[in-house]
Amino acid sequence: MFFKEVIGQNATKQRLIQSVKEERVSHAQLFAGPEGTGKLALAIAYAQFVACTNRQDSDSCGECPSCKKYRKLIHPDLHFVFPVIKTKKFDKPVSDNFLEDWKMMIGKNPYFNVNEWFEQIGVENAQGLIYAHQSEEIIRKLNLKSYESEYKVMIIWLPEKMHVACANKLLKMIEEPPVKTLFVLITENEEDIISTIRSRCQLITIPPIDAISMEKAISELPEAEGCDIRNIVHLARGNYSKALELLQPDEQTLFNLERFKELMRLSYGRKYGDLFKWVDQLAGIGREKQKSMLNYFLLILRENFIYNLKNPDISFMSDQEEDFSKRFSPFINERNIIELTEVFETAFSHIGMNGNPRIIFTDVAFKITKLIRK
Repeated sequence: MFFKEVIGQNATKQRLIQSVKEERVSHAQLFAGPEGTGKLALAIAYAQFVACTNRQDSDSCGECPSCKKYRKLIHPDLHFVFPVIKTKKFDKPVSDNFLEDWKMMIGKNPYFNVNEWFEQIGVENAQGLIYAHQSEEIIRKLNLKSYESEYKVMIIWLPEKMHVACANKLLKMIEEPPVKTLFVLITENEEDIISTIRSRCQLITIPPIDAISMEKAISELPEAEGCDIRNIVHLARGNYSKALELLQPDEQTLFNLERFKELMRLSYGRKYGDLFKWVDQLAGIGREKQKSMLNYFLLILRENFIYNLKNPDISFMSDQEEDFSKRFSPFINERNIIELTEVFETAFSHIGMNGNPRIIFTDVAFKITKLIRK
């Protein structure tokens, strides 16, 4: 991965390049920012630049043996950790068990989000985690001497999904790693990482992708032909994953929108029999999909509330969403927005704590029925 392949983020690229040139590479760095901003792509490009034996002024050379191995993600001193699931085959899973899927996802599109990753590995009713025993694998790998490069690099994607036992075991390693070891942690929810891990890392904030870089990147995609690219850039809000979704809406997004529309229509009509069918449908789709859906509900709730302000500059909805909201948005107002938000946030929390989804979504349905007429 080259820096030039990372969309936008020029200031961050320059900062990382300068730190290598001045030999001020911090041993533990936390790349923090919203989804779709290129944190993973940036981390890999950074690691490749660090390992390159013939660095250019603003990028790795791409020709040395190290770069060639990094391009294929097969360099022996590059290691990845990411959320995985327990399966019949892997009772104590570690990231290496899913490494081929991981490399395939990066090769296809390094801007993938957590839902796309979980879809790839078939999460179903499990919740993706970095399990406690993963720490033993990390410590084992980093205590070995580097094979070829000056640095051993450990990229940890979404450390907020790290089991607390795993995080605690890594504290000493992150604070005092072996010589020439580089940790790069990539997070979308910095506050969800335990404070003792955060305090041991140099924070590098990754902002949303700027509009000019986003527009250029989208315009080069074949599927963007004939699309309103400026509107897509506006709706994406610096999130390249969102931009790709807007070009070709995935099944999960369309599913989430339909379930939201059903919930609101059935709740307003107080059609309890149909609401129980709605609950039955959602109870079996798997916890990660349930959490993704509830996050979407919170987002579309916010957009409907904003839509009433009649200010398109602060409204971010696709054509399908806006078509529904034209009629629905008046029902989301200052009298119920806070309570509606709390309903979905509580449900998300309870799903994350392995609560019974049938009970949770039944509770949601009854509360929405009461609040939607406020």
